[in-house]
Parts: sequence; structure tokens; C-alpha cells
Amino acid sequence: MTNAQATDKHPGELTDVPGWFPPLDQMLFTWFLERQQKQGIKGDLLELGVYMGKSAILLGHHLQDGEKFTVCDLFEGDAPDGANQAESAKSYASLTQQIFERNYLSFHDDLPTVIAAPSSVVSEKVAPASCRFVHVDASHLYEHVHGDIGAAHDILVPEGIVVLDDFRSEHTPGVSVAAWEAVLNRGLRPICLSTQKLYGTWGDPEPLQEELLEMLRQRSDVGLSVQSAAGHRLVRARSRGMKPPPFPASRHYVAPAPAQAPAATESRAARPARPAPSRARRLAKDLLPPLVTRAVRRARAKRS
Repeated sequence: MTNAQATDKHPGELTDVPGWFPPLDQMLFTWFLERQQKQGIKGDLLELGVYMGKSAILLGHHLQDGEKFTVCDLFEGDAPDGANQAESAKSYASLTQQIFERNYLSFHDDLPTVIAAPSSVVSEKVAPASCRFVHVDASHLYEHVHGDIGAAHDILVPEGIVVLDDFRSEHTPGVSVAAWEAVLNRGLRPICLSTQKLYGTWGDPEPLQEELLEMLRQRSDVGLSVQSAAGHRLVRARSRGMKPPPFPASRHYVAPAPAQAPAATESRAARPARPAPSRARRLAKDLLPPLVTRAVRRARAKRS
């Protein structure tokens, strides 16, 4: 099924929403957000780049009282430069704001605040030091990711978490350069690395890492390693057949009624069953010449 076909109907489960959000990252998002809640850490949520809404739907499930969720995406709008426009046309041609909102509202009663614009405007729309969790998954071009990381730094509370998507994919070198540049030169401290995302903070990562390691070591569906590079402890996690964490089903999805065979018409239903031909009639049909057989059929039809 193509992404366009998949968006023709309301999703019933989170897995029905198209997008690149593996079970490992669903589990990590859930763990970080629930830990923040347990620690009493307050702040808004922000996502840059929403695609069809898969990760946004999960983020919205973790909103606490008094918090605000903001998403920012170009949707059908014009990109700020030619390279970004070409990127959007190639990778996100099927994305529309309507599709995102329909998917999101399948799981939530209210939409987040939607900014339909380049991510470069987010610093003007979201207050400094107001967010506890920022997911950066917009453009893959270095200049834009560099700006998105700078915006995340200003928007996050001191102990807030930023997640950078596609930081090591072979087709997104611009994200890799911007991510590791932020680690080496801009004060970003890695918490952990999944196959797809870098989780970091401008606060102290060690308490988070210790709790995370304790949790991950108890799971048989996670491969785990700890490395050191340039003075940073890097916790690496990978899935070993992990299943997505439990997530509430769609509130508004109604399964289609099973298809039923069309009822027989009254005239057809009332018509008596035709008796099976006798052995003598079957034998005559096989042995008589075709001209004689057709004549017999015409005579029988006239009598009926």
C-alpha cells in the first residue's frame, strides 16, 4: 500500500499511520516523556516536521495539564529556498495539512497549535525556555538543521531534551554534520543514540543515562553498547525484534461493516429449482447430432 492509499481512511491504530517512527524510538519517546512527568518537569512540546503525524500523535498523548503542543511544517507551502523546495517536492509531495490533521484527530479531541511555515519561523512563534521536549525532523539540509538546533537550544528549558532525526542516515549527511557539530562546538550533550535518532540535552545527561541504562539492561529486545568519543559517553541502543509499546486506539475510527453478498431478487428467489437432467437426456445430448439437439431444445422451450 502506498502512503497516498494509506491516507484514504482514518487510522485505527498508531501503526496504521504512515511514517518512519520505529518501535525503539516510540519506546524511548515514551520513557523520556514519562520520566519528565515523574520528575515534575513542566514545559511545552514542540515538533519540527510532522509528515503524516505518527510521532506527533504519540507526543500529544503525553501533554500535561497547562502544557501546549506546537507543530511546524511546510505542508503545501513554499519553501524558503530552491534546495528546500526540491527536497519537499521529492520526499513530501503527498503531505498536506488536511491529512496530518485528520490523522491527529483520529486519536485526539483537539489539534496542536499548527504553524504552516518553514521551521526558521519557530523562534518567533514559540517562547524561549518554554519547552521540555523538542523533536527536530524537518529539513535534512545542513543550513536548516543548524538553525533548527539553535532554535531548540533557545526554546528548551535547561533540563529539556532535543531529539534529532536521521542523524546518521546515508542520504542525510547534512543532518549528521549539523548534529555532531552541535555536540563538538555548541554544547549539546548526547544522552543516547538509536538507529535513527540522537537524543541530547544542554543539561546534565548523566542522571538520565544511568536511569536509561538500568531500564534498557532489563530488556531482552534491545541491543546495548556504551562507547566514548571526544569526552562524551555514547549510549547506543538497537532493536532486537522490539514490538511497539502499548498505545490507545483511535477514538474516532469506525471499522467498516463486513461486506455482504447481495440479496437474491424476489423473482429469482421464488423461482423453483430446475431439476437435474435425467441420464437418458444427458446421453441423448452427447449422441444426437447438433441439429437434432437444437431442434429438441426449441420444441421443449415452446411447450414451457
